[in-house]
Amino acid sequence: VLLVESGGGLAQPGGSLRLSCVASGIAVGVNNMAWFRQPPGKQRELVAELALFGKITYADSVKGRFTISRDNAKNTVDLQMNGLKPEDTALYYCTAPGHWGQGTQVTVSS
Repeated sequence: VLLVESGGGLAQPGGSLRLSCVASGIAVGVNNMAWFRQPPGKQRELVAELALFGKITYADSVKGRFTISRDNAKNTVDLQMNGLKPEDTALYYCTAPGHWGQGTQVTVSS
């Protein structure tokens, strides 16, 4: 199983970024997929989860700003991040049960 994230970078407060996770060796359509993040000096935390039967869970801190989605044909899971805040700065990880990607850095700063 390989999960490869992309789309991170530097954004200004209020800006947007779209993270993408390409999965191989696992089908995103039949697994619970999630995005976690680890802010500098803090523990990893759940950002958004897309469960097998479509239930979506968001951290309170990102509700209304972030959207998780998956494309079964492309075997990808995306995280659209709007209204970015400095506190969204973190290393973002794509996860599947028992597997983690290498992470992509998101920095929100003016």
